Amino acid sequence: MDRQGFSRIPSGISDRGGRYVQPRHLSAVLPAVSAAIGMPVSSAVHTDPEQDREILGIPHAASVVVVLIDGLGFHNLYDRRGHAPYLRSLILSEGNGRPVSTCFPSTTAVAMGTFGTGTCPGLTGITGYTQLNPSTGRIAQMLSFLNAPDPRELQVQPTVFEQLSRQSVRVTAVGLPKFIKSSLTAAALRGSDYRAGRTPGERIREAAFAGRTPGVTYIYIPDVDAAGHRYGLDSSRWTEALEKADRQLAVLRQNLPAGTCIIITADHGMINADPGSRTDIAENPALWPHVSHIGGEPRNVMLYAEGRNDQERLDNARKIYHAYSGFMEGRADVYLKEEAISQGFYGYVSTEAYAVIGDVIVVPRGNATLVDSRFQEDSATRLPSVHGGATGLETDIPLLIDVI
Repeated sequence: MDRQGFSRIPSGISDRGGRYVQPRHLSAVLPAVSAAIGMPVSSAVHTDPEQDREILGIPHAASVVVVLIDGLGFHNLYDRRGHAPYLRSLILSEGNGRPVSTCFPSTTAVAMGTFGTGTCPGLTGITGYTQLNPSTGRIAQMLSFLNAPDPRELQVQPTVFEQLSRQSVRVTAVGLPKFIKSSLTAAALRGSDYRAGRTPGERIREAAFAGRTPGVTYIYIPDVDAAGHRYGLDSSRWTEALEKADRQLAVLRQNLPAGTCIIITADHGMINADPGSRTDIAENPALWPHVSHIGGEPRNVMLYAEGRNDQERLDNARKIYHAYSGFMEGRADVYLKEEAISQGFYGYVSTEAYAVIGDVIVVPRGNATLVDSRFQEDSATRLPSVHGGATGLETDIPLLIDVI
């Protein structure tokens, strides 16, 4: 791997880093932050955190506060910047006007694993909102880890927080009480001292208090994503959620000492779904044959092929590929698993992660969605705003840097 400027990848892992090796990526943020506080931590993907820090433009600081706003894509924010005076001042300032990229698929569980470890979905084993659990043959939901393996058995990459804590660095994560012992927290954020707050105000106070001492503070803001899914990006409720998040961040800034660095990013952006471009697999029997399980989500669907052995599954995967390519022509991009991996969609892919990726991946174009009402609740198939796909609205996220 020397030709690409990073270290040798362990045996058993595909040599396809894709977009994840680039510094302007969500996966580089925490390694770069570790360099900013003078305690550089590398990962299997990002082995030069100081270079990542320089390219991202993160200054050295004794205390860094990292804010992740769920669902606030770069373009979503830019289009509504008039409603967010603090964020507007940052996104219009020098160095903050370019987005960085999130992972594929552009969805929370996958992004959190990528963010927390500084690696990629193909190493964390978290490759979709839902994915196959090969040990049980059931579909697992990766936000709650329902039907999933133990998070520490599935996600074996060390987190950046773990590595910092081992060096006696203060690492504080602030979020909702229900996430203190959640499986996703264990998979992506383990190693931090988790502080819970029942209200947004309590969480901001916890983050501000932690940020007054040297180290790294992480705070999660969920409301923008929730408003988008429930009411849509064009709704007054989404705008209100953005305004509230902006006010919270302004209060956070006011309560941090001089010299603190604040970094604001997101896990993904969102698009408005087009009801007229919704395809329901349940209503189209031509899409049923040879499919044993369906994972992913409406903007990024993973299809698992039937088969008693590898060759039979591969043969069936090709049949599924042709069926969906023909049926969804012009409305989606369809990939065989190996094609998606070879294009670097999941970064480096371990043997364990290979088994959970779908045999065929379908990524709707534009504002289209692909659902299956046989297995998904009707409301989940008709969300007004969604994410997970490959458009810039979904994959471009902010990286806003502010030094007090």
